[in-house]
Amino acid sequence: MNSGELLILMALAIPLFVAAAVYAVGRMPDVRETLTMVACIALIVIAISMAMRVGQGDPPVWIAARPLEGVELAFRLEPLGALFALMASALWGVNSLFSIGYMRGRREANQTRFYVCFALAMFGAMGVAMAGNLFTLFVFYEVLTFSTYPLVTHKGDEAARRAGRIYLAILVGCSVTLLLPGIIGVHVIAGSTDFIPGGQLAGKIAPGLAGVLLALLVFGTAKAALMPVHSWLPAAMVAPAPVSALLHAVAVVKAGVFTLLKVSAYIFGPVLISEMAVAQYLLWIAAATIVIASLVAMRKDDLKARLAWSTIGQLAYITSAALLPASAGLVAGGLHLLTHAVGKITLFMCVGAIYVASGATKVSEMRGLGRRMPIVFGCFLVAALSVTGLPPFAGMWSKFLLLTASFGSDEWITAAAMIVSSLLSLFYLAPVAIRGLLPPAKDAPPAEFIRPGGAPGLAVAPVVITALACLVLFFLADEVTAFLIPVAGGAP
Repeated sequence: MNSGELLILMALAIPLFVAAAVYAVGRMPDVRETLTMVACIALIVIAISMAMRVGQGDPPVWIAARPLEGVELAFRLEPLGALFALMASALWGVNSLFSIGYMRGRREANQTRFYVCFALAMFGAMGVAMAGNLFTLFVFYEVLTFSTYPLVTHKGDEAARRAGRIYLAILVGCSVTLLLPGIIGVHVIAGSTDFIPGGQLAGKIAPGLAGVLLALLVFGTAKAALMPVHSWLPAAMVAPAPVSALLHAVAVVKAGVFTLLKVSAYIFGPVLISEMAVAQYLLWIAAATIVIASLVAMRKDDLKARLAWSTIGQLAYITSAALLPASAGLVAGGLHLLTHAVGKITLFMCVGAIYVASGATKVSEMRGLGRRMPIVFGCFLVAALSVTGLPPFAGMWSKFLLLTASFGSDEWITAAAMIVSSLLSLFYLAPVAIRGLLPPAKDAPPAEFIRPGGAPGLAVAPVVITALACLVLFFLADEVTAFLIPVAGGAP
């Protein structure tokens, strides 16, 4: 086994090992959580090593098995996958640190199961990131679905069980009835599902039939939450805040839009995308999703529900990037994958810290709380401005590139939807922090903390880290974009 194969094996083995180890020491919380953090650090180191090799033009490759003739369980890292692996591993570490503060602060039950499933979800996410073909991606995509189901239903009440049923019904139902047939169709026509620069199907299929396959793959990838296969995401908000952060920033929804970017770049290719009438209709659906989700978010008083609908809209930005008839959209989508992840995980961790300290869950209950939790609400404001796309925060550059790619492709409806959504997000995100920090004089004073001392330090420190990342990434956007350029240029 060469060094590249070893790196891939370690990236898969570390989450599996920590899942087994955490289960074994479940009655020793300090040991359990120390193992989790050590594994997070180890995985980050592995992800950095793989990304460096990709940047040097020596991507890790490993064909692990050939279960059927012409079907391989294969891994090959390219810039988009390397970025996703690095992002997921880093945010797993931050979210795990936050989870320790949150789960202990709330004295949640079943904490060992929580950390085990978290690790298994990272196993699925790393497999998705490193997949060398659609078959391998599908396998780990499903691992991710089933490993996160116990996290969605963590509370164990009727609402959680109902959310879990919706979660599985939509995600598994779309995978089996749409995504899998689409993958089989690609294999039948092309003879392979390998990710090929320029597109596996390029020159092998008529635009009409290609449009059918594209529609199957787009709606089959329900984790991307494109309307009308989006309702699982708001339902899943019954889960604890660390799980919501995992769903929205680290693994699940990002695996969905990552899949669409990979399909666009390496299965169809920008040239074939530009020839398909279906791609235009899907772009319009994505534009409608962007605006409708933003309008719904404005009406939600429950803060997690507001953030969930915000995520649906922001995911549609990346779906649009994958469907634009221009390769520049792929780079913009990849950058937005990162900037939205960092901003949204900050928002959800802020909500979790507020809940641990005060028990407040609604926007109307935030009044004045910022004066008692200035760090948390300050970080919320930073993340809100980044998600909105204002400088000097990371989200500005990804939205700028998305708008540039949309205008450059003459997709005015897509560009208009993004602009309207950005304006709306400013009105439904920023006021949450402003009302907390600068409440109107007529507002009643905030309720007392339900936890003495407020949010635990371990629930606040991760929020500061990711809020700072929103600022730092503003200055590193050129480097990230340069790293992703080969995705648009057709070179691995």
